[in-house]
Amino acid sequence: MPSITTSDKTEIFYKDWGSKDAHPIMFHHGWPLSSDDWDTQMLFFVNQGYRVIAHDRRGHGRSSQTATGNDMDTYVDDVIALTNALDLKNAVHIGHSTGGGEVARYVAKAKPGRVSKAVLVSAVTPFMVQSDINPAGTPKKDLDNIREQVATNRSKFYYDFTLPFYNFDRVGVEVNEPVRWNWWRQGMTGSALAHYHGIAAFSETNFHEDLKKISVPVLVLHGEDDQVVPFEASGKQTVKLIKGAQLISYPGFPHGMPVTHADAINKDILKFIKS
Repeated sequence: MPSITTSDKTEIFYKDWGSKDAHPIMFHHGWPLSSDDWDTQMLFFVNQGYRVIAHDRRGHGRSSQTATGNDMDTYVDDVIALTNALDLKNAVHIGHSTGGGEVARYVAKAKPGRVSKAVLVSAVTPFMVQSDINPAGTPKKDLDNIREQVATNRSKFYYDFTLPFYNFDRVGVEVNEPVRWNWWRQGMTGSALAHYHGIAAFSETNFHEDLKKISVPVLVLHGEDDQVVPFEASGKQTVKLIKGAQLISYPGFPHGMPVTHADAINKDILKFIKS
């Protein structure tokens, strides 16, 4: 399996499809998943002539299950190591959920010429946990409950969590069991320890300053019925902090909309990349 080894000896697995001369798009997955969550998008964009790359974050998927470094800054350092190793230039970086936070911090830090555009999909930005500066955020007690479930009941929790993740618990929405099991499979492949610490990484990292530093074109995509990272506290606020950012919100769409509504998401991302 293709991988790089970081400075702390962590192996980061990645997929790299398409011509090396094509315009690169790098995908960043959400918690607690893997690069497999982007398969539909990667197939779509490689067939459009792009080079597509996606990695498994440390502690996730096929990457090393490390006891340390399960925090946003180290996640981004791993992305820097991978993009340097692959020498990605003028790449489009697309992040979902936790991956959206990872993209925001990476793009804010990236050297000139590395990034051409960014797309934040159902992203945890600008700051997920409820606080004085984010009164509409997710209450810490809810995040603590996720920690407890990961620590004591991970397998069942991951299966149950797919219901609000994809809005399969909404009246009139057809439940797709294979999609639920694919989410569960990805989650259970990763490290319980990394996933436990990853909750703080995605919910307690403040991205306000990162968003303000971004100077490349950014597209923010968010479902208006996102039960995991609610639109009003995330996508709607994120676009206000990035100069010139575009926002598309989707009535009724869930947190996992790249899977449930791939056609709409792919179309809007492609239009943005080509613009």
